[in-house]
Order: sequence, then structure tokens, then C-alpha cells
Amino acid sequence: MTERLRVLLVDDESQIRRAVTHLLEPLHATVTAAVSGRDALTLAAAERPDLIILDLGLPDMDGTEVCRDLRKWSNAPVLVLTARDQDHDTIAALDAGADDFVSKPFSPAAFLARVRALLRRAGRSGERQSPVIATGELSIDLASRTVLREGRPVHLTPTEWELLVVLATHGGKVMTHRQLFTRVWQGREHGDAQAHLRVHIAHLRQKIEQDPVRPRHLQTEIGVGYRFVCD
Repeated sequence: MTERLRVLLVDDESQIRRAVTHLLEPLHATVTAAVSGRDALTLAAAERPDLIILDLGLPDMDGTEVCRDLRKWSNAPVLVLTARDQDHDTIAALDAGADDFVSKPFSPAAFLARVRALLRRAGRSGERQSPVIATGELSIDLASRTVLREGRPVHLTPTEWELLVVLATHGGKVMTHRQLFTRVWQGREHGDAQAHLRVHIAHLRQKIEQDPVRPRHLQTEIGVGYRFVCD
């Protein structure tokens, strides 16, 4: 028996939710609806959908912010469905990690064609990885933004959390100083990238490593950057 397609539909307009749900019936989709960005992030972690259809104008946060948060741990294709008609809105959504967009009002046939294309490219598997990265005594829950070390909560600053997420989601890969500086600070800081990183990496090691002097997970690649090592 073929597993049903799982779709997360994020839109605060009930008419749009009804219309999209009806359009997806030929695909035998199970549609879960969210009316806010925070609900969307919670449901995405719980349901692990094959496709996310996302409005940009949500009541609690911008859709681009939702997409950016999703992309920290989810590979599910994201189709933006928006009434915004400015190029900069579309570009911002795509830069945040969206895969495609459809403008409201939309053609049902064109909408379904874009859905089918995204599912083909994703192999219809969408996001299947766990939003939890567990290695040794360390557990990083990307959806709830929590870290446990030997079962006890670790309290991180927002910058420490962002830095850990970037490294952990690229586990085993060397991330250069510039890559980390760009991804974590996004141009908000100026100065010596290596110096900023050294300070925050040192603080992270104090919090998540059993022996910060001989780190097990946050390893330095001298002159290049850092690597997160999973057991």
C-alpha cells in the first residue's frame, strides 16, 4: 500500500486552506493546516511532511523567517504561496530556502504542476531525517531549540545556539571561519571573524564538551575553521 503524501499547509486564510486542500485531493494527500508561523514549526517537526506550502503573510512572524528556521533542520520542499507581488519578497523567500513560489490569485493547474515538480525533484520523500542530532552524551533538538548533555539541559545564548546548529547540521564537514561568520552573524557584526569565533567556540566547548581542552565534538581545523564530529 502506497504511503499517503503528507502536506503541511501554512496559511491564516480559511478560504485558501479549503481551496488548496481540495486541489490536493487527486494526489491523495493528508493535509495538516497551520495558521501561524510558530504552529508551522511545531507541526513540521511532529509530522515531518513531504511538502510544505507556506504563506508569507502570517500573523505572528514573516514566512521568510519560518522558512529560514525550517531550513536549519528540514529538507522538505517549500512552496511559497503569497499575495505579495514585489520581486524583493520573492527573492527573500528563495534566499531563505524556499524551492518555488506561486502568486495569489493562482491558476489551479499551474499550482498543481509546481507541486508535482517539487515532489519529483524531492523523490517524494521530502524531509525524513530526525530533527534531533544525537551523538554520545549530547542531544540537539533542532525543532525545540534545546540541547541536552547526559540528559541535563544546556543553556546556550542565541549566538551559541546558531553556531552549534550550523556546525551540527554539517556534521563531519569543515566549516570555514568565513562561512560560519556569514551564516551565524549574517552581516550584523564587523571585525575579525576568527576572533569572534574563537570566543564563542570556547564558550560552547565549556558547555557541551566533557573535556573542553580535548574537545570530542567541536574540533579545530587550524587556519581553516571548525568541524562538528559525531560518534
